[in-house]
Amino acid sequence: MDSTKRTARLAGLLYLVSAIPGVFSLIYVPSRLSVRGDAAATADRIRASETLLRMGIAAELLSTILFIFVALVLYRLFKPVAERAALAMMILILISFPVSLYNVVNEIAALNFAGGGRAANALSVFDAHQRDALAYLFFHLHSQAIVIVAQVFWGLWLFPFAICVMRSGFIPRFLGVLLIIAGCGYVAVSLTEAALPQYAHTVEQVAQVTNLAELPIIFWLLIWGAKPQRTKAALAPSS
Repeated sequence: MDSTKRTARLAGLLYLVSAIPGVFSLIYVPSRLSVRGDAAATADRIRASETLLRMGIAAELLSTILFIFVALVLYRLFKPVAERAALAMMILILISFPVSLYNVVNEIAALNFAGGGRAANALSVFDAHQRDALAYLFFHLHSQAIVIVAQVFWGLWLFPFAICVMRSGFIPRFLGVLLIIAGCGYVAVSLTEAALPQYAHTVEQVAQVTNLAELPIIFWLLIWGAKPQRTKAALAPSS
């Protein structure tokens, strides 16, 4: 197996492994704990499922850290064929990581206000209703920071990623087209949530479909890697 194929498969493996805790922390955990518009019910769920929230926090940290290596391996894979696009791809996704890592603080704050953190006793100056409201606020802020700030970079990095794929010659071009579609979905959700929140739900419904366009590149890299490239010597006519 040549080095390009090994690098591609490593990228696919890391991509998939980092996505699993990401889905758990960003989709499953909020779906189990958040009750939209109901601070008391959300705080009650956080108190009743403190371990689940803590597991979600750990999973989000793990997913973000693993994805740093995804970016580095993809840069190594595409640098020889599209250096500028590969650099832009890596920079755009790396920008999102400090946002994602620091944003975990909002979940920790929600846990504390709900009465499950180490600082819970210090927050006794607030009455129960105020603590529930603040727990809901910080839990909601976590989701908002992901959707509006981090997710826009999750979309933007897919555009130079797509250019790398289409210029590579060792990954099918149609996968680059799918990455552009997925990138448009991520960016559209972020901008709509920030500027036109009344339309956010409709755009999110469409984006749930377009976001699936990111999946084929993961499985292509993991299963097929990259097509072996013939060297210049092999391409030269024999004398």
